[in-house]
Amino acid sequence: MSRGLHLDVYLLAFDTRSQSLQDRARAGFLVRAGALAELAHRGAAAEDAAGRVRVVSAAATADPVLDTLLAELGSRPHTWKSWIRRNREETLEAVEERLAVLGVVTMADRDPYGPVVPRRPVAMADPREALDLQVRVAGLVRGGAPVAAVPFADAVLAALAAHGHLRLVLSRHDRRAHAGRIAELTDRIADRSPGLARAVGGLNLTMVAAQGGMGGGG
Repeated sequence: MSRGLHLDVYLLAFDTRSQSLQDRARAGFLVRAGALAELAHRGAAAEDAAGRVRVVSAAATADPVLDTLLAELGSRPHTWKSWIRRNREETLEAVEERLAVLGVVTMADRDPYGPVVPRRPVAMADPREALDLQVRVAGLVRGGAPVAAVPFADAVLAALAAHGHLRLVLSRHDRRAHAGRIAELTDRIADRSPGLARAVGGLNLTMVAAQGGMGGGG
């Protein structure tokens, strides 16, 4: 059972061989988009007629990452695309801390006498969960099962992996060969939030524009 789209997206982006995120900047956008999609999935956030994101329910979610994001969304209205770009590094770090609490990853302790480092190294003792998820999501894109039968959360993960150019999950050939199915999976998001579907569909362009050009997206 999924612990949340934002946490699963982190696992999708984690390279178990190198014990690190394949592309940390890219992962920040994807995890942020996953957290927003999780709030939409739960019915806690939705878009208004102008395409701005509004909080539908500010009730505590039992997930500190989502609670922090809900507080952000309540501060002022922005589009899904704008929210994906904001505070993404903070959300990524919060997801790492949440996964550490859940025992999925371990984070090195800070050395009070050592040099100041921007972030603590993260490791995954048991890579099977991340590997299984990466294989399963790739199968959703390559497979022939009816898209309508794919759970909403899985459709979101597949769309994020495809439009976020996660090479650990889908190669460039995969994205081209299965472009039609990727579009159908992305349309599943539109059933709940057309604006979020558009933001996910344009995710790679958003990342390139925000970063002034990004590597690792082949």
